[in-house]
Amino acid sequence: MARAAMISQDPVVLQAALEGFELQRKRIDEQISQVRALLGKRKTGSNGNSEMQPAGRKQLSGAARKRIAAAQTKRWAEFRKNHPQAKEKK
Repeated sequence: MARAAMISQDPVVLQAALEGFELQRKRIDEQISQVRALLGKRKTGSNGNSEMQPAGRKQLSGAARKRIAAAQTKRWAEFRKNHPQAKEKK
């Protein structure tokens, strides 16, 4: 906080400081964009800011869902066949 008190109130100095900070922010934003692009999860919002977005789920067809459900039903039937005591505990 001591540094903040040392900042001059001169408009020329303040303008120069503002320009310097804006350049730093621009460089940092570019570096953030590059890292996000390397991660492969970069999405640019409507306001131009890059935001992290989790990977979405793929859409499965009805046939694929039926195959998965049938395979899971088969696995559970096999499990129940080999573990009859699991049914008795309920």
